[in-house]
Amino acid sequence: MISHACGPEAAVWDKTIGQVIRETAARSSHCDALIVRHQNIRYSWSALLHQAERVAAGLFALDVQPGDRVGIWSTNCAEWVLLQYACALSGIVLVNVNPAYRSHELQFVLRKSNIRVLFLHERDQRANYRQILAESLKDINCNLERTIYLGTRDWDAMLESAQPFVSPVILPGDVANIQYTSGTTGSPKGVLLTHRNLINNGRFIGERLRATDRDRICIPVPLYHCFGCVIGTLVAASSGAAIILPAPTFDACKTLEAVHEERATALYGVPTMFIAELAHPDFARFDLTSLRTGVMAGAPCPIEVMRRVIDEMHCGQITICYGQTESSPVSTMSGVDDDIDLRCTTIGRAMPATEIKIIDPATGETLPVGEQGELCTRGYLVMKGYDGDEAATHKAVDHDGWLRSGDLAVMRPDGCFRMAGRLKDMIIRGGENIYPREIEEFLYTHPKVAEAQVVGLPDQRLGEIVLAWIRLKPGEMSTPDEIQAFCKGRIAYFKIPGIIRFVDSFPMTVTGKVQKFRIREIEIQERGLDDIAHTPTA
Repeated sequence: MISHACGPEAAVWDKTIGQVIRETAARSSHCDALIVRHQNIRYSWSALLHQAERVAAGLFALDVQPGDRVGIWSTNCAEWVLLQYACALSGIVLVNVNPAYRSHELQFVLRKSNIRVLFLHERDQRANYRQILAESLKDINCNLERTIYLGTRDWDAMLESAQPFVSPVILPGDVANIQYTSGTTGSPKGVLLTHRNLINNGRFIGERLRATDRDRICIPVPLYHCFGCVIGTLVAASSGAAIILPAPTFDACKTLEAVHEERATALYGVPTMFIAELAHPDFARFDLTSLRTGVMAGAPCPIEVMRRVIDEMHCGQITICYGQTESSPVSTMSGVDDDIDLRCTTIGRAMPATEIKIIDPATGETLPVGEQGELCTRGYLVMKGYDGDEAATHKAVDHDGWLRSGDLAVMRPDGCFRMAGRLKDMIIRGGENIYPREIEEFLYTHPKVAEAQVVGLPDQRLGEIVLAWIRLKPGEMSTPDEIQAFCKGRIAYFKIPGIIRFVDSFPMTVTGKVQKFRIREIEIQERGLDDIAHTPTA
């Protein structure tokens, strides 16, 4: 039996995102659609559609045409959702810009994306965006014609200048959204995602969550990321569920308050967000019994954290999603009725209308069930390509339409998949292949360990050695010797971390993902390993 699985048969909607929003607004007109707690904004589905059409008409008043590109460079806010839906209704392409970007990264995106209008706040607690934009525009050629500052007269004037909205002809295969990859192994690439890609992915995720217009989804993850603007806003658009935005950026307390006060039925987050919520000193005072389901995704999900979310947050039907931006993003997912062990130890099964296979990364051959290799995806969900980069597109998607993920996984006989880590994260110590995820999962079983991240460090003799950064639970103390003694006899000697550092925090992306490459860079610099790190290898 080979490692090839097809998800449940399902007819792929031949619809645009705007069509689905209209259908949902007609079906669930008086149900809550958008609740933005930090702006004190509440819209029903009929009101949200009306506001999105006003924004779409305002875009046309700026002389932005269907197919043109507008960017949003902002933390979570009502205007983010309005612009996403407005662009979908008007055929304009929305370009997501990471609010953590500073002048160098913003300059790159402005050059590459052909954004004509950029929406942004003037400043927030993290940055002066007006100043960063000014620095980015020095000595570059780009198509940016106008900036609209959110929460100012700019935004109001755009809406006031609008004529009655008339929807243009939009096709399901048209590009709706450009999302940029993280760029951890090079310059970011703009992923071209179509209406068909995005609305079907949101629909299938919603169906697996059993989402309806009675659900209320708390979304503390950033909207610029596919977790927020597909698993979040497009699950809502297809199901009629309410979107709850608790704060501009992740805040554990405000997230717990939002669940408690808005009676959220679903909660999203990357593992570090759930860890922070569980560790909040006031956790016990929040009533989370309204929760039914949710999604934990965006990074490997530690088994112990998953169990605590189920037991202590009353989120008995929480699911795991796996995917990548290039697959719109979700390709596998667990179900709400799967047993706890399956949800804790796998990333679920292939999504509807989706194929998954596991290949030998070197030969491309499909491997037998139970053997570890690279996970590949095919179906409606595969991106249209990388913006202006045919070579990179052909490298990522083969002539048969298979998207290579760069992730290592194993297919089980029951059709579920188990992640083993990133190809690029694999540690090779003295000829032994070591997968950090396996060691991290083991370290989580230590009673004092709250969080662990494992990377490889260059070593003159062995090639690489295992390094672990560990954050202890509040009030706990430990030593490297204690951790190593805990490992001895329980995992292979070559997997035991040779270097252990106790930390209070980890370098993170704005989405809450740990930047392992930064951990490695910090250690290389502090330990004077640059020469070894740059030694050529075969």
